[in-house]
Amino acid sequence: MENFNEYHLNPKEFPFLKSLQDNWRVIRDEFTHFLNQASNEELKFTYDVLGPKSKTIKTKGNSKYSAFGILFQGLFIEEYIKVHQIQYPDYGIDEASEKALALREKYFSNLANVIEKVNFSDDSIIRNAYFGTFHPGLDIKLHVNYNPHMNRGYLGLIVPEGDVAMKICHEQLYWHEGEFMVLDHSYPHCPHNYTNYDRTVLVVDFFKPDKPREEVIQFEKEQVAERMQDNPYSLGVFGKSDKAKEEDFIKYGLAHQLEWDKALGA
Repeated sequence: MENFNEYHLNPKEFPFLKSLQDNWRVIRDEFTHFLNQASNEELKFTYDVLGPKSKTIKTKGNSKYSAFGILFQGLFIEEYIKVHQIQYPDYGIDEASEKALALREKYFSNLANVIEKVNFSDDSIIRNAYFGTFHPGLDIKLHVNYNPHMNRGYLGLIVPEGDVAMKICHEQLYWHEGEFMVLDHSYPHCPHNYTNYDRTVLVVDFFKPDKPREEVIQFEKEQVAERMQDNPYSLGVFGKSDKAKEEDFIKYGLAHQLEWDKALGA
């Protein structure tokens, strides 16, 4: 029996997540089919354009985190590119939008359909949906994802056995295939993957249902505008406010991480 608290939340409190969970194998199969069938050009475009980039969140050593998705701030990626007029070095705005739509329709139609149905019936409650992969050896520095109106769900798609976990506050939590882990990411956290295999989840950010919708949309609008101005390739997901406070590193026994930047030459 899992123990839930103010930062580790019971997925059953959010019934709109059930349709994603019920379709987890279909969603996983779309992801693996894409990786196996996509051309090198499609793969490059996907990670260049459909993947949110952070300037703030740091990893130790050479191990990497890769991500790409189809929904950002309640808009499908092809709409998001146009609304925010994102300029890419290798693609024009219209070209990037058209390619993003084509990729979404070719590879991720089932995931898109589930999201559309949920957002139609639950007033656009899902804001971001993207695949997040931890490659072997990944160790991410303590950080927060500050948005007091948002929770983050992780739907386990490919989870190897072994030490791949999320440290949040004083707890260490583990992903499971076909299940959601739901966290309030405004609490300090640092995940890792000490296995020899990739771990992939579907990251689903959603509004806290008990908050007035007008208030949360206004906050999101202001936060995303600030993040996009600082880093348009963040897709509004990451920003400067992701930094944990120095006292958090000490409080949670992670003071050694403060030396990472020196070791990495940052």
